[in-house]
Amino acid sequence: MSTRDFHLPDLGEGLTDAEVLAWHVDVGDHVALNQIIADVETAKAVVELPSPFDGTVSALHAPVGSTVEVGAPLLSVQTTSTDVSQPRPETTLSSDPGLLVGYGAAREQPVRRRRRSASAERSSDASGPLSPTSASPRRPRSTPPVRKLAADAGVDIAAIVGTGPHGRVERVDVMTAIAGARDVSPAPSHVSSAPQDPLPVRTRIPITGVRRATARAMVESAFTAPHVTEFLTVDVTESEALLSRLRSEGARVNMLAMVSQALLLVIDAHPMMNSRWDEESGHIVQFAAVNLGIATATDRGLIVPNIKNAQELGLLPLAERIRELVGVAREGRASTDDLRAGTITITNIGSLGIDAGTPIINPGEAAILGVGAVRRLPWNHRDEIALRDVLTLSLSFDHRLIDGADAARFLTDIGALLTDPARSVLQAARAGGSQPPAPRTP
Repeated sequence: MSTRDFHLPDLGEGLTDAEVLAWHVDVGDHVALNQIIADVETAKAVVELPSPFDGTVSALHAPVGSTVEVGAPLLSVQTTSTDVSQPRPETTLSSDPGLLVGYGAAREQPVRRRRRSASAERSSDASGPLSPTSASPRRPRSTPPVRKLAADAGVDIAAIVGTGPHGRVERVDVMTAIAGARDVSPAPSHVSSAPQDPLPVRTRIPITGVRRATARAMVESAFTAPHVTEFLTVDVTESEALLSRLRSEGARVNMLAMVSQALLLVIDAHPMMNSRWDEESGHIVQFAAVNLGIATATDRGLIVPNIKNAQELGLLPLAERIRELVGVAREGRASTDDLRAGTITITNIGSLGIDAGTPIINPGEAAILGVGAVRRLPWNHRDEIALRDVLTLSLSFDHRLIDGADAARFLTDIGALLTDPARSVLQAARAGGSQPPAPRTP
């Protein structure tokens, strides 16, 4: 019998740690190979970890709520077999959502990570994030693009205390230093004593997991991409009538799906809306497919799962896919694949009774479209004042990629399809794609 340690595997997407949400085993329990032993939350999603061993749990090394770095031990298992090897640190997520690969016996010549010296471990781990006053002569940990960003802006990167793992200086830390918007001192992950507040405190909520990742991403987006927002109020009376008829025939469809389909029908004529500014390569990347992000508010924070190749879907399949994806996200079951590689996002602020806003662009994308609430208002219709159903679209876009005039044309093209939904059928037919089913004549 031998004791084997299970180390937190690399969960992909550049993630360096995860928070333990729940243990499904306890010390003394027998675990079978591939049995789910724990749920962990990364900055992207909740992941179920299967056991790479068959044996008896002898120790749990991380309590619920703790943050564990990739490569750190999670639990120990006493196995009866002597040839079971420790999972390799390179274990990653496969293309099958939730499936971890790379477990099992190590190959004859496993790839090993270079071990740092004890002095390096002490300087980066024991003393916390590096600071300009540190006795260590090494420069702060960061990536070459981050160092270049600081150098180009004339910012001394040694004067920035990073908020990344082991004090690594992240892009958002440099952008914050450039903007001078806030103190760049790091927020400790474990607070030994609560600070003294001048006002009565109801409760303190740790900033972890998705909420911390979302905050970092939004700050980086706001300080990196020059945001501009344009608004268009649209008469959607005919779209509402079509939706009502479809629902009367049993279809589960709403205005969000109608606006999403209108966006997908016109975006091919506006390729910059479906693009990315790639600073490191010096290119503007235009995408051939649309991975439509659906901004979703969850108990864990805001996440943006996306529909791959959404341009291939007609109205009703699109509505069903949106409903499924939002449900999965709110239940905390969105996979890493659901959350990666989005190209443009839509956010349904109207579901909260909001008319318009200035949504922040999802990092790495060119634009985000906000859909406001449908209101019954007096409106100029055929040169007369009439009560009409209207909504406001709010388009935030990256001004490096998109000019105001181009954004305006994109908005008005979407608005034209919503004002006259019959155009959607004609446009889909011309494009050779799917089209919404025509309701039966009563």
